[in-house]
Amino acid sequence: MGSNIFLTGVTGYIGGTVLDTLVTTHPEYSLTVLLRTVPNEFHERYPDVKIVKGTYDDFETIASAASQNNVVVLTLSKDSGDSDHEGSIKAIIAGLVRRSSKSFLVHLSGTGIIADWQDPTYMGKLNPKVWSDIFDIDAITSLPDSALHRNVDKIIQSAAVAHEDILKTAIVCPPDIYGTGRGLVRTRSVYMPVFLEESVKLGATFYAGNGTNTRSWVHIEDLMIIYLELVEAAVTGGGKAEWGLQGYYFAATHEAAQLDIAKAAGSILHERGILKTEEPRKVTSEQVNTMMKQFDYPGIATYMFASNSRSTADRAKKLFGYEAKASTFWENIGTDLLVGASK
Repeated sequence: MGSNIFLTGVTGYIGGTVLDTLVTTHPEYSLTVLLRTVPNEFHERYPDVKIVKGTYDDFETIASAASQNNVVVLTLSKDSGDSDHEGSIKAIIAGLVRRSSKSFLVHLSGTGIIADWQDPTYMGKLNPKVWSDIFDIDAITSLPDSALHRNVDKIIQSAAVAHEDILKTAIVCPPDIYGTGRGLVRTRSVYMPVFLEESVKLGATFYAGNGTNTRSWVHIEDLMIIYLELVEAAVTGGGKAEWGLQGYYFAATHEAAQLDIAKAAGSILHERGILKTEEPRKVTSEQVNTMMKQFDYPGIATYMFASNSRSTADRAKKLFGYEAKASTFWENIGTDLLVGASK
């Protein structure tokens, strides 16, 4: 197959790193990106990347671009509120099914879909459930509509069934991500900047309940291993990857509990004189709910700081031999925190 690839979300943390990964690893690929505005230095860094000007609401622009490429990598920005933009998903699917030959869609979701933030049972407490993208796939593909990202996952999974002969889909579902991205605009994930901001407001790092609520993590560079495997497989006509309803890929490499994060961050921020105490503070559910108001999403702080979202990357391990190669969350926590503190 050809290597004509259309990417969206390339000004985001994940999308920008995906673009840079493909350009540097496969300069022979023909890449086209959707941009509302062209970032400074884009042409200098990526002179061979074609640009389609438009927004996520420009249905025909997106559909036309998708129809001219046999692979689409859809990485809508999670931190801008566009991660569940249904219109752009439908436009891409419409464009791909116009093609007479087989095409591939690699979509970014997130393990918010399996988080227990809407269930008070485990708020600030450890939930023993660890989700597998192989053994729990039937449950994952039939989660309730209230689950984060479920609306878009359903659209893609329905399309995969309806057009299974010509449209092959994969959903990449990373947990929280750490490390520095390689894009031109956003280079940081969501968790650490907002945790720093709320800790400074509070005067201490913090946790709810007993702080044992646990989330899975992945370094941005380890996440790129899965993206690269999927794109390379798509370019060759499917390769050893699995597609369709089975094409669901968690990316977690390890876990961290909120209290442990709060202790480590408190020590770092106190040592640097940013906080007066290194001791984490226990907060109530009501206090958590006053946080992250700038996101205008009810319950988002509970999801971020007091829930569990635990997963294992069983499919990527089985198919690609996936394992962590980058530095750990604990080795990066100081850098991720202090980058935000310096701004």
